[in-house]
Amino acid sequence: MAPNEPKYSVVIPVFNSAGIVGQVIDQTGAFFSQHGWDYEIILVNDGSRDKSWEVISQKARENPHVVAINLMRNYGQHTAVYCGFEHSTGDFVITIDDDLQNPPEEIIHLIDKMGEGGYDTILGRFKQKRHSNVRNLGSYGIRLINNRIFHCPKDIVPTNFRLIRREVIERILQYHTAYPYITGLVLMFSGRIGNAWVEHRERQEGKSNYNFYKIMSLVLRILFNYSVLPLRLVSTIGFVISLLSFLAGILLIINKLLQNVQAEGWTGIMVMLAFFNGMIILLLGMLGEYTVRILQQISSKEIYHTKEVVKHGT
Repeated sequence: MAPNEPKYSVVIPVFNSAGIVGQVIDQTGAFFSQHGWDYEIILVNDGSRDKSWEVISQKARENPHVVAINLMRNYGQHTAVYCGFEHSTGDFVITIDDDLQNPPEEIIHLIDKMGEGGYDTILGRFKQKRHSNVRNLGSYGIRLINNRIFHCPKDIVPTNFRLIRREVIERILQYHTAYPYITGLVLMFSGRIGNAWVEHRERQEGKSNYNFYKIMSLVLRILFNYSVLPLRLVSTIGFVISLLSFLAGILLIINKLLQNVQAEGWTGIMVMLAFFNGMIILLLGMLGEYTVRILQQISSKEIYHTKEVVKHGT
């Protein structure tokens, strides 16, 4: 390894992947050793219910390039990656999944693209996605949100397979949030972003942990922590309803004055009152959600807690 060669940190969030994560570690290490590059592999066990921790902690004891971190509970993939960022020391940080759908040898395409110069972040762009239809649909919706909230360039496709400069990582770690969304933070703090074409493979074992509930949780995390879109949407709906109600009232008065029609409709009035009350409750609930999250941002010093950190020789 040349003295000026950069160091690479590979951050891997781990969740219920005991049967495959060992291969991910071995293949990642083999890739960097083949090229003679300095590296570290940081594995963050995000509350796995299988033997994932036993696998990665043993790898950490045996391999000086591996660090295993055991979180107190399941905090979610983005918080686990944030934890990996905090423990990383490399000049560049790479994020990959724990299921070999991002083959470690594909990292070379990210590094080659970064070598063209001028980039802060390189995102792997899959030649053909091997995710389920539910996840593909969720990814499409989240991509639209990223375009709207984080101003992601339309020609850039964000994925979890990334190569990020240390300067961007430091900016992300300075951003205090109880609900980290790594893709959004990378988009916020990167100047120039590029895509590199990479392969995406089928899962070799098990099934994806992403389901409709997790996708919706991620959408809500983005909307309520990084934007005021929900509040503006409800406010706009409330304004439109108020305007229409005002116009309807004016028309009713004019109709009564001109035609001397008896105004009836007690049932209709009750329905309208129930509707308006529902809108008020919805708006108050949304304001409450924002308030709770703001309080958590202020009061929470740590966004995660660790049980154990295992390194070589421990």
